[in-house]
Amino acid sequence: MVVLSLQPVQFTTPKQLSYCKTSTTGYSTSVRCGIAEPSGVPAPMGQKTKYNDGFFEKAFMTLFARKMKRFVAPVKSKTEIEEKKWWEYDYESFVDVSKRVMQGRSRIQQQQVVREVLLSMLPPGAPAQFRKLFPPTKWAAEFNAALTVPFFHWLVGPSEVIEVEVEGVKQRSGVRIKKCRYLENSGCVGMCVNMCKFPTQDFFTNEFGLPLTMIPNFEDMSCDMVYGQVPPPFEEDPVSKQPCFTDICSIANPSATVCPKLQA
Repeated sequence: MVVLSLQPVQFTTPKQLSYCKTSTTGYSTSVRCGIAEPSGVPAPMGQKTKYNDGFFEKAFMTLFARKMKRFVAPVKSKTEIEEKKWWEYDYESFVDVSKRVMQGRSRIQQQQVVREVLLSMLPPGAPAQFRKLFPPTKWAAEFNAALTVPFFHWLVGPSEVIEVEVEGVKQRSGVRIKKCRYLENSGCVGMCVNMCKFPTQDFFTNEFGLPLTMIPNFEDMSCDMVYGQVPPPFEEDPVSKQPCFTDICSIANPSATVCPKLQA
């Protein structure tokens, strides 16, 4: 298979992908990154980063939004999301659908929805094939970290591969997300934890057999993904005690010491 020919390659992240700066051709930024900030980097905390999404980015947003929309509770009257056609979806639509999926569901139920959506995106037998191609080795962890940067920028924004230590071994199997687009647009701790962090960790660790730990930083909205590292259970993870973003979350509870969506 073609993928096997890539094994000897040492994966490094091009600078223009790491920081989303404009390349000399302009192609890498507009297609692979899409960030539209004049500085070439995400906006400071408290400001929403501007993006120029291309055809492929919007296609992914539409696909995920329509898959998740199947789990949205029915409403009596048509809403903006229900009226949208394939070409009308954008990132805000995707986030709005995610918020609707949260409504009326417990933390575990939200994670189950995301798992079903992810499985529905794959052909039959894909997890088993992934396990064969990518056993939990250093190479597999580094390979998947390298793939994450170009293929998931539409979801989380610009990122770069970093060196991490897994069980005493240093390896380039970490991905640093500069400022998570999903968290930035939702402004919701519960959505970050219940519909991104834990479902993604569980999917890679249990479905694909490749451990993954995600470590969000709620001070600046960055996040580290560490392939090859087994994630801790919810009760032992620091995010389980994270309070709301009271200034930017529309459903925040200012009086709660912990985000209510993490307790249900």
